[in-house]
Amino acid sequence: MSVAAHLGIQLAQYDRRIRSFIPYYEEMLDSAAGLINPRTGVIVDLGIGTGALAARCLRVAPKARVTGIDSDAAILEMARRRLGAKAALIHGHLETAPYPRADAVVASLALHHIPTKPCKLAVYGRIYRALHPGGIFVNADCCPAAEPSLRKIQRRGWHNHLRRTYTHGKASAYLRAWSREDFYLPLDAELRMLRACGFQAEVAWRRGMFAILAARKAAA
Repeated sequence: MSVAAHLGIQLAQYDRRIRSFIPYYEEMLDSAAGLINPRTGVIVDLGIGTGALAARCLRVAPKARVTGIDSDAAILEMARRRLGAKAALIHGHLETAPYPRADAVVASLALHHIPTKPCKLAVYGRIYRALHPGGIFVNADCCPAAEPSLRKIQRRGWHNHLRRTYTHGKASAYLRAWSREDFYLPLDAELRMLRACGFQAEVAWRRGMFAILAARKAAA
């Protein structure tokens, strides 16, 4: 499914509408990019979308080269227009597309489309193998609490954010649709999976249901 169909919007609206969907969107992406070493040479962006996170990473590490992977050909064209010659773009699925060797791998609001734990674990293993020793994987995504009552509070906070733009019914409909189409793993489960692949993983940022996980591969 394309990003536009998933969100029920026209693709040209994406960069404006995403802020109405995701709380703390700007802060989350700025915080994720801030984890990149300014001397980074190669960055792989999984699910690059329109290139919003990649552009921020390039401001932090201006000499870096970006390889962006996405299964949505139309959104890749938006990334191409934004990033120009600074990025090489690959049309493919994250589970099967080639990952070049990299100093950093990043993802934002993309890996929750991977439908099962085994598939996500396999992707994390591929990321680990692609990274140079000392490299970092930065993932900004929806990572709810495992405890039901806390998860309910987090979901209410997300609903309240949507209500700034949409009616109560529309906000509720968005959350129901996304919960059917997306696969949100609890934060603790994500950390366990990353550590099982060999990463030194920690939470770098958290607001409600959203978090940034910083996972480092040990230096040689």
